[in-house]
Amino acid sequence: VQLQASGGGLVQAGGSLRLSCAASGRTSSPYAMGWFRQAPGKEREFVAGISWSGGAIVAADSVKGRFTIYRDNAKNTVYLQMDSLKPEDAAVYYCAARRFGSYSLFPNEYHYWGQGTLVTVSS
Repeated sequence: VQLQASGGGLVQAGGSLRLSCAASGRTSSPYAMGWFRQAPGKEREFVAGISWSGGAIVAADSVKGRFTIYRDNAKNTVYLQMDSLKPEDAAVYYCAARRFGSYSLFPNEYHYWGQGTLVTVSS
């Protein structure tokens, strides 16, 4: 599976962005998806995850109520809608796929990674 993340950019605090992650390759098998982010000098952290069916979703406490993860399996695409962005949300955002139906909070449990898309939030 190959993942292509897009949608990052520069936004003012309080603004919104929508990230997309398009999957290609062996997409017929069920896989859960996750979004992670990594700011300079920090470890990669979990942002949100979604099961294959979309019925199970989780978001980190730091983004709950502001970020929404959802997927369109017909398009092999997962999205991360980010609203009310804060300067501390600035990071490179990565999408990842896990070869099972359930998501994980841990990056080492994902099998495929996208290249990352940069989100910059100005105060």
